[in-house]
Amino acid sequence: MEQKYSVYLISATPPGINFLGKLGFVIFELNINYLLHPHFSSFYIQNKFLLTPAVAATDTEFSRRFPQNFLILETLGNGGFFRNTYKGNKEKDTMGYAQLVIGPAGSGKSTYCSSLNQHCETVGRSIHIVNLDPAAENFDYPVAMDIRELVCLEDVMEELGLGPNGGLIYCMEHLEDNLDDWLTEELDNYLDDDYLVFDCPGQIELFSHVPVLKNFVEHLRRKNFNVCVVYLLDSQFITDVTKFVSGCMASLSAMVQLELPHVNILSKMDLVTNKKDIEYYLNPEPQTLLAELNKRMAPQFGKLNKALIDLVDQYSMVSFIPLDLRKESSIQYILSQIDNCIQYGEDADVKIKDFDPEDD
Repeated sequence: MEQKYSVYLISATPPGINFLGKLGFVIFELNINYLLHPHFSSFYIQNKFLLTPAVAATDTEFSRRFPQNFLILETLGNGGFFRNTYKGNKEKDTMGYAQLVIGPAGSGKSTYCSSLNQHCETVGRSIHIVNLDPAAENFDYPVAMDIRELVCLEDVMEELGLGPNGGLIYCMEHLEDNLDDWLTEELDNYLDDDYLVFDCPGQIELFSHVPVLKNFVEHLRRKNFNVCVVYLLDSQFITDVTKFVSGCMASLSAMVQLELPHVNILSKMDLVTNKKDIEYYLNPEPQTLLAELNKRMAPQFGKLNKALIDLVDQYSMVSFIPLDLRKESSIQYILSQIDNCIQYGEDADVKIKDFDPEDD
């Protein structure tokens, strides 16, 4: 007979506890000693019943629904809190790797993915490109996974009467609701050390304040993927200081929202006629940028301009790498930067070549 467990939801949020998305289940082992820790004392006093019963599940049910190592605790009849913990199916020890390719609409995300796929084929490296744009129609790369198998923007607009932007947000939220079902099943088709590239839609709100992509990458990390954000900005957009600062702020917004290693790319460098104008913004002088901003804008924006330039300069969080698709070296350099961010290949075993020992 299978043991039946009680699953509990946390009704207060002690520091250090990590939650699984919307479900709110604790995903690491916890025992009575943790409850005696000072971090928990104030929450226990404020909320007498720290844990409240949510559902009951047998071994099989729980293992199927919640494959990670979750906290499963039972109340004791004598008023004690815990009897045991339950370990679900253990997560894979080896890691996968992923790029999350984001950026404004028209910045060249799909072209980047296609060029990256061609480059990896040339050097004999395997990657799998995933389409996360429910409005996409044509692809220049083989699609390993496609969100349109789950939800399609055209169908959503027709059935719900939504516009393009509202429909796309609905599609992405539908993806978020199916992370543990559709996405998990798709990810199970790949080996532990596979390299995935996610081609994302270009609506800026998805990576600036809507939590869909944040929850998406958290799901990947729970699946033991090392993830790097690749933020593309059209180099033809960087024609003056105001647009440069705007691009930096959008990139910073994505950094704050997603909390992942970040590589910023100036795309479409092969289309730029005067590259000196762009090179100026690859290593900008803060005081020169501030002077140009003040010259272009009204005096009352002076303090704001200084604060923005100081943010870009002092923290040195935003820098752009130019991408020229005509040059294999440019693609290889960017790929090496991303590989460093996600520690690609660092856990690979060294292959020792067989050889015959020489006779003495």
